[in-house]
Amino acid sequence: MFNGKHIHFIGIGGISMSGIAELVHNEGALVTGSDMQEGNTINMLRNLGINIFIGENKDLVNDADIVVYTAAIKEDNEELVRAKELNKEIYERAEFLGRITKNYHNVICISGTHGKSTTTGMISNIFLEEELNPTIQIGAILPKINSNSYIGDKFYFIMESCEYVDSFLHFHPTSAIILNIDNDHLDYFKTLDNIKLSFTKFTNLLPNNGLLVINNDDVNTTSINYNKNCHLITYGINNNSIVMAKNITYDNYGYPEFDVYYNNELYTHIKLHVFGAHNIYNALASTSISIFYNIDKKSIIKGLSEYTGVERRFQLLGKFNNALVYDDYAHHPTEIKATLNSVKSVNCNQNWVVFQSHTYSRTKEHLHEFASILKCFDNIIIAPIYPAREENIYNIKETDLVNLIKPNNENVIYIDSFSKIVDYLKEHVKENDLVLTMGAGPVNKVALDLIENKN
Repeated sequence: MFNGKHIHFIGIGGISMSGIAELVHNEGALVTGSDMQEGNTINMLRNLGINIFIGENKDLVNDADIVVYTAAIKEDNEELVRAKELNKEIYERAEFLGRITKNYHNVICISGTHGKSTTTGMISNIFLEEELNPTIQIGAILPKINSNSYIGDKFYFIMESCEYVDSFLHFHPTSAIILNIDNDHLDYFKTLDNIKLSFTKFTNLLPNNGLLVINNDDVNTTSINYNKNCHLITYGINNNSIVMAKNITYDNYGYPEFDVYYNNELYTHIKLHVFGAHNIYNALASTSISIFYNIDKKSIIKGLSEYTGVERRFQLLGKFNNALVYDDYAHHPTEIKATLNSVKSVNCNQNWVVFQSHTYSRTKEHLHEFASILKCFDNIIIAPIYPAREENIYNIKETDLVNLIKPNNENVIYIDSFSKIVDYLKEHVKENDLVLTMGAGPVNKVALDLIENKN
């Protein structure tokens, strides 16, 4: 499809963009790219022989056949401006990925406000265990493939599908999962009803012989007007569903195991090696898809058992003076609550959370919810807000969050740089404590620096 084409990616280092770039590179395209900073994904692509420029350079698009950019790229980006001047074939990231999905027989799209990367990883583990050689696109590094993408054949495409700016409406799913629907990305959607409408449109992309898998315990998901013509599998714990988890127990590490029932009959028993009830739901979604595709139970059991998480999902990075150091991508109140439960399941002395809120709009929208959950940690450090694509037009600041937490937990402080946070933790963290960096921005640098300089 792209053999011999020169494709230039603006913002190539993004977790999704880098995976797409690798995919078309593998198909024989000449790939170039640019980004504003170095990073692990940049290094991975360079190791494949892809030429990447740091910064903006309008001359990079002169010889390109196709130019792909991310939604975070501003309209005045000089490469994007030049591409328009030269009347190049231009695609936003999701549009281009949607074009790619047309070439696959089975396109499995994993959607939902929370848990997309984890569930995509679980399903990928299962399909790889079954030796189905799927192509994979995931928004995190999956240990089993040591990458955010895997180039398989054209029969199965397993892909994380984000709703932000209606991105997933560009895809061509044959099977789709809706894990949950929650208030998020309100800078774009404005209301929960608009989010639900977007998910409704997403289900209507499915063909009549397609599959829709939904969380039957999530009221927002079950209330959408989803496509009634496709096959439907519901899953849950509390409400009667086609696929259910029963007899749930947790071991001393906080890992769950449970019986899976399919159509009210015992189907199998699953043991997970990731924390929390939310991962039981993710495993049920993965099992539901696997049942539909007639995957052997042994592959389901082993694929889920060997799944230990993706990068930045309550990931144990190491130790600092015998204190455990974790990192987590959670940046929405619901995700933070799930991570808090994971922290509480770990045997430690005191816990320390370093929270970096992601975007000014989300901080303002969820300020009181953030405070309500963060106060439950033993010690809270608020890092500078990560602006991402935004300017601070919301009159919001980090101390607003500190002031809401302090009446309920006086052990909260705002520190205005990562280096100062590291110094503060070095001075205060004791043996057998737990340190957690949390947020979708680069706050994990605090954890990495902490374990690199252990003394």
